[in-house]
Amino acid sequence: MTGETENRRNRPSPPERSAGSNRNRTMRNVTNRKILVTGGAGFIGSNLVEMLLNRGNEVVVLDNFMTGRPENLAPFHGNRNFRLIVGDIRDLAKCREAVSGVDFVLHEAALGSVPRSIKDPITTTEVNISGFVNMLFAAQEARVKRFVYAASSSTYGDSPNLPKVEHEIGRPLSPYAITKYVNELYAENFSRLYGIETIGLRYFNVFGRRQDPSGAYAAVIPKFVQSLMKHESPVINGDGSNSRDFTYIDNVLQANELSLLAEDPAAVNQVYNIACGEQTTLNELFTLLREFLSACDPEIGKIEPIHGPARTGDIPHSLASIGKAASLLGYAPEFDVRRGLKEAVNWYVENL
Repeated sequence: MTGETENRRNRPSPPERSAGSNRNRTMRNVTNRKILVTGGAGFIGSNLVEMLLNRGNEVVVLDNFMTGRPENLAPFHGNRNFRLIVGDIRDLAKCREAVSGVDFVLHEAALGSVPRSIKDPITTTEVNISGFVNMLFAAQEARVKRFVYAASSSTYGDSPNLPKVEHEIGRPLSPYAITKYVNELYAENFSRLYGIETIGLRYFNVFGRRQDPSGAYAAVIPKFVQSLMKHESPVINGDGSNSRDFTYIDNVLQANELSLLAEDPAAVNQVYNIACGEQTTLNELFTLLREFLSACDPEIGKIEPIHGPARTGDIPHSLASIGKAASLLGYAPEFDVRRGLKEAVNWYVENL
């Protein structure tokens, strides 16, 4: 596959969900553990916090609210199993405080966004590399059993190969992508040197409830939704033929939980693609969002997008192979793009 948009229709089907994987998902959950979620006030982090608390775990959050939102954590403050530490992962003392007595770390804290990293590579590097090493070092000092961290599909860089497989990457196209690849190198190194178990999850364009539509670096789906709900034309970067493997938040929650549950030694100290295994262009994305939103407001169905210049540092196409995660973790995404977008639109209609 070359990544040509003409081939989009010949999309691989998602891997079959084995009976064993489904059985594991229904019978096993992470429970009665103490888990640190860094960046827990963020979009993905707060959803992880909610899931873990609902499972009966004790959850510690470390966040400095640089990009996270206090309101994402507001529902949890009355829960006796929830503790918030306001602090920065660039502060080793705060990292050590946060990992005290913890069984697992879910490391979501990072300074995201390719454009932001191009504008300010220094802060991106400080947070995403120095902060990552602080957390990893503090976790191994505290004898944390497993360190599961948010990696990124941006690591594939200029590799033209589709679908993306974990062992084939290209040259990074942005400072952000460099930092996320360096995280993987540090995790592998610390596993060898110190024996801490690590698992990296290369997220592919995650979307869903609590994803912030505001700000200069907001992700494409909430930005499109907000524009459409305001009866404004969303701006599509380029001609709209660029494609992504958009991944609903509940699939990401599943992957994190499976990473904590994994008992097969072969599944640990690995990096996995976490995606749907489904390719959607920006034009197709706009059409779907307009369709779902116009069911609530028919006027939205008349809106057409505006096409702007292509964005620096963006790859043209992205599609994940999720076979490795399916085989070693039992990962079986429950939401395809269409179903996930419906859920996300419903949430935005109720909350925006």
